[in-house]
Formats: sequence, structure tokens, C-alpha cells
Amino acid sequence: MEEKGVFFMKKEHGIVPKDEIKLVWLIVGELAMWIGASFIWPLTSVYLNKQLHISLSMIGVVLFCNCVGNIIGSIFAGRAYDRYNPYPLILWGFGLDVLVLFAMAAFHGWPEYWILLTTTGLLSGWNSTLINSIATSLKRYSGRYVFSVLYFSQNLGVVTGTLIVGYLYDYSITLLFVIAALLFAVAFFNALFNYRPIIAFHKERVAKGHSGKQQKAEPMPKRNFIMTMAFFTTLGVTWLMYMNWESNLSVYMVSLGIPFHMYSLLWTLNASVIVIMQGILARFPRLFKNIFHQIIFGIIMFSISFVTLVFAKDFLHFALSMFILTLGESTAFPAIPAFVNDLSPLTSKGKYQGATMVASGIGRAFGPLFGGLIIDKAGYLPFFWVAAIVIALMIVMMIPLYLKLHDKLTIYK
Repeated sequence: MEEKGVFFMKKEHGIVPKDEIKLVWLIVGELAMWIGASFIWPLTSVYLNKQLHISLSMIGVVLFCNCVGNIIGSIFAGRAYDRYNPYPLILWGFGLDVLVLFAMAAFHGWPEYWILLTTTGLLSGWNSTLINSIATSLKRYSGRYVFSVLYFSQNLGVVTGTLIVGYLYDYSITLLFVIAALLFAVAFFNALFNYRPIIAFHKERVAKGHSGKQQKAEPMPKRNFIMTMAFFTTLGVTWLMYMNWESNLSVYMVSLGIPFHMYSLLWTLNASVIVIMQGILARFPRLFKNIFHQIIFGIIMFSISFVTLVFAKDFLHFALSMFILTLGESTAFPAIPAFVNDLSPLTSKGKYQGATMVASGIGRAFGPLFGGLIIDKAGYLPFFWVAAIVIALMIVMMIPLYLKLHDKLTIYK
């Protein structure tokens, strides 16, 4: 049966699209993937330094290699999604991650930990980009809703994983890797049984090409490309500054006499606000006039959060800064890939979702180094001002650009 160009198949509970994965199965894959990934990266610095006696500078190199692997995986996954059947691609990604994590359970000495962690970074970029790219094939929901739900799932997975790892680390690091591998096995079998509709979607893409031949990627219109590059620049710059919350801010707070466990409590606040905001956005999808307004609101919140850090001297002020920061994170970060999806032609959606992950990855990779250099030379307060001003400049760049181009943008649904 065919209706409006979309193939359907009859099931006992009714008619469902044959070419569209259910959103719930993407959520399951995202949760399993991020809970598993969050068993690994929080313990890396502590494990390498305390157990393997690796220097902090060398640990920085290890984490940088992990980020570079993530960027490379994102680039190749995005291009592969546009050209090939995504079903085996995601199965290979999850399956290889299972094998690598079991290898880490057996071999977590030096330098094999470094090599395997870099490999997991590459596979993480591959899997995350494919999930985001597959999400662009869902048409029963708006892109804004789909990416908000996936972002919520990602953060729920991170919070769950980091909470569990704190209790299991002292018991057995091998057990942590085994559990992480089993979680990726869950993601693998979920994809094996529930992602098959993407095969039909891929066949439809090919059918729209040249009689089943490899279809040529449609170039993104020039105005769309300019707007997309502005979003990527903003995403990279924002992550460049944001990463200092995960690295240099803990040292600053402790230097002010605030206990380290209070710094950890800020991330509980971060997760709570994300959960609440995603719930509000899902319940009130028209809270913002359009998706661009949502992005601008989020970036403004990022800039304001760094201004408030200038005056933060006690925990309550840091909590206020984190609250404002998280308002920005929970609104801007899921909205940018959703808008990029709307600006991307059907034949290059994977490419530009991969580029979104690359922009984030570059910011993540260089953020701690960038912040550390400014802090070492000038101190924390100048860095906060630099972060606030540079993020604000992204707003100054985007608003006039959008006002000039928005009537001429080509929107792909």
C-alpha cells in the first residue's frame, strides 16, 4: 500500500510507516549508548593518574586524541549515511564498540588504554552522527521535537552513567567496562530488530535518484550554507567556552574554599534543569516563535552565565550561573541540529549532521586548553569576560545575517 509516496505496512495494532523508525527506539539506542559512554570518560583522568601514574599533561593528550577520534568518526559517518544503507552502518558501529569495550575490560594498562580510548572516541562520533542523521528521516514529529527528545535522552544517559560509575569505580574497573560493553550490546540488538525501517527509507532515497544508481548529492543553496556556517561557528565557540565548566571551574571553586562535592552538585542541578526544560519545550512547542528565536535565547543565556561568574564567590552564585548556563544549553544545543536539518537537502542531511558533531567536537577538544592559556596568563575573571564577550559576538553575527537571509532560505522537510 502506498500513500503520498510513503510506504506503509499493516500490523496487528494498525498501520505504521514502513520507512520510519519509531522515535522510542531511537531513544532506547541513545540512552544505552550514553549510559555506556559515561562509564568511561569520567574515570579516565582519575584512573590514568592514580592507578597507572600517567602525568596530567599526558592525560590531556589522551583526551585530545579521544576528541579527534570523535571528530573523524563524525565526518565519515555523516558522509556514509548520505551514500549507503544506514542499517548496516549503525550495526557495525554499535557492534565494534561492544568488542572494543570488552577489549578494555581485558586490557586496560598503558598504552593500550590510550589506543582503545581513541578508538571508542572514533566510534562514539560515528554512532552519534548516525543516530542524529537517522533522526532526520522521522516525519511524524517536528525536527525541533525530535532533537529535543534525543538531547534529553543523551543527558539522562550521561547523568545515569556518571552516578553509577562513582559507586562502581572503587569496586572494579573491569566490571565497569563489561557493563559498558553490555549496554552497547543492548543498543546493538535494539538497532538490529527495530531500525530495519531505515532500509526502506534508503531505498526511497535511491529511487528518487537516477534509476537506482548512486544518487548525486544535491548542493546546499548558498544562503543556506552561509547560515549553516554561522550556526557551526556559534556551536564551536560556545563549546569552546562551556568546556571550562568541566575542567577549570572546579579548580577555581576549590580555590575559593568551596568543597569539591559542591562542584559535583552543580552537575546534578545541570541535569535537573535540562530535564525540566525539555519537558517544558515538549509540552509547549510554541514557547518560542520559531527555532531561530530559541537558538538566540540559548546563546544569550550562555553569555550571561559567564558574566555572572565574574561576581560569583560562593556556592549560591555559582548555582545561579549554572542555572542560567543550563537554560542556554537546553534550548540552543538541540535547536541548532534541528535547524541545520531544515536547511539540508535530503541527499546531504547526514553530511551536515556530521558537521554539527564536528563543530561541537572541535570546541570540546580545544576548550580546556584555550581557557587554561588565558587563565594562566591573566586569571579567571578576564577569562569569564572573554567568554561572555566572544559568545555575545556570535549573537551580533547571527541576528543581522538571519534577518537578511531568512526570507530567501530554502527549507527542506
